[in-house]
Amino acid sequence: MLLGYPIGELAWLVLLILAGGVVTGILAGLFGIGGGGVIVPVLYEVFGVIHVPDALRMQLCIGTSLAIIVPTTVRSYVGHKKRGAVIPQVLRIWTLPAIVGVLIGSVTASFAPGAVFKIAFVMFTAFISTKMLFAGDRWNLGDKLPGRALMSVYGLVTGLFSSLVGVSGGAFSNAVLTTYGQPMQRAVATSAGIGVPITVVGAVGYAIAGWPHIHELPPLSFGFVSVIGFVLMAPVSSYTTGYGVRLAHWLPRRKLEIGFGLFLMVVSLRFLATLI
Repeated sequence: MLLGYPIGELAWLVLLILAGGVVTGILAGLFGIGGGGVIVPVLYEVFGVIHVPDALRMQLCIGTSLAIIVPTTVRSYVGHKKRGAVIPQVLRIWTLPAIVGVLIGSVTASFAPGAVFKIAFVMFTAFISTKMLFAGDRWNLGDKLPGRALMSVYGLVTGLFSSLVGVSGGAFSNAVLTTYGQPMQRAVATSAGIGVPITVVGAVGYAIAGWPHIHELPPLSFGFVSVIGFVLMAPVSSYTTGYGVRLAHWLPRRKLEIGFGLFLMVVSLRFLATLI
């Protein structure tokens, strides 16, 4: 026994999460992303192998994903801010609505069935994969950002969807900003900025939301956050991302977009199959 848990059970969980971290890092480097779009489906399979109850599995994946990407999001935001690429007025408008959206998602996690989060993830992956496969840069709603009211709605939706699917919000906020004519570099930088409060508040919210279910969760879970997943997957995925990056340089951008779009479609179908 170790920390009150069978050593064999702990060792099996550690090995699976390490393997998941390797896969996550390679896919993240290959497709140029590092958020829940990869982490959540990988953790879903890992937690399935160790028989986490299906009613709680998605919530555990999402909470752990949000915790894992906190350091990366903070580091990314600091780097972009130093280069002056962040759009400060967008952060000022989006931060509070985004936090409200995250809190709504966290509260939802405390009582909603796992199917709710699977449906949200399917919607998220379908949206991003459709944009990557078919839209390219053709989605355009204007050449300047809309007014404060609509921007606040975008912030709320970004926070809500991020907390329901375990991402920092970059995919959705990037799509919003680029469709309103913002350069990709500034969109990515600003998305990293809004990702900081989203991931921090989301991770804390999921830890609290999962506390009543602590006896049904894997060893060393802090609510809906797997401490083992957080401690092991973050550094392993960061290390193996370099190998994915090397693979990515062998393929042109359009082929990478198609590859990631197809990957997300497969993930979407995987979760749809569990709903049938």
